[in-house]
Amino acid sequence: MLQLDSQFQATTMPQSTKTAIIVIGGAEDKVHGREILQTFFRRSGAAEARIAIIPSASREPAIIGDRYQRIFEDMGAKEIKVLDVRDRAQGSDSYWQEYVETCTGVFMTGGDQLRLCGLLSDTPLMEKVRQRVHLGEITLAGTSAGAAVMGHHMIAGGGSGESPNRSLVDMATGLGIIPEVIVDQHFLNRNRIARLISAIATHPDRLGIGIDEDTCIIFERDGWLQVMGKGTVTIIDPGELSHTNQVDIGSTDPISLHNLRVHILCHGNRYHVYKRALMPINNV
Repeated sequence: MLQLDSQFQATTMPQSTKTAIIVIGGAEDKVHGREILQTFFRRSGAAEARIAIIPSASREPAIIGDRYQRIFEDMGAKEIKVLDVRDRAQGSDSYWQEYVETCTGVFMTGGDQLRLCGLLSDTPLMEKVRQRVHLGEITLAGTSAGAAVMGHHMIAGGGSGESPNRSLVDMATGLGIIPEVIVDQHFLNRNRIARLISAIATHPDRLGIGIDEDTCIIFERDGWLQVMGKGTVTIIDPGELSHTNQVDIGSTDPISLHNLRVHILCHGNRYHVYKRALMPINNV
């Protein structure tokens, strides 16, 4: 778990670190400015970057892995390997573990988050990634399904366009990279606010983060996240929740939540995950 600096003051400007966790809402620009992908490339060491691409969430991992490999080659990365894990035994492969031990950035692609966790959760390969991320030794990015797996509790699927209710969201166990959060992706683009609220109603000790397409959060080791991209990030904070009927209703009945806090953040806005505090706008 990432640790909060005990000397933190809410009004202090966060100091950027070289490494970070970059959580992308999916459909990031891969053709034009590539702002989000360029940020991952720079945070991974730029021309000295040694990048591992994990396309295991995809049903076409060779195709998607090759696409990202060409993107990072065009940017000038020093070395790139596609870790095409297709069964759990490969998660113990010593060759790939050795590369993860020396790489500077890991990128998890989109696809199916259940597939990604089923292949990599609790494998030596993923444990090595988690360890190096938490030590601040590498930058980790995940897009779409690769974003959904960041929390301990993970949204595995569900519907949209309904009032919040327990049947609207299917939950599973994620990779626990940022265990305090529940992430939903393609957020406002696919009208997923009700399912994230439904997930938070079941897990009110977590923080909900909904990320739009071509948008990301850059999560620093000091607990600050910063929004980058064309869309918005929705923060669902149940920290001051005063009432919910969640435990008293059926699975398809609408959920009542009182005093739920919602923040809508756009490019450049900052929020502290542990303090549940926004950076004052005049300091951004």
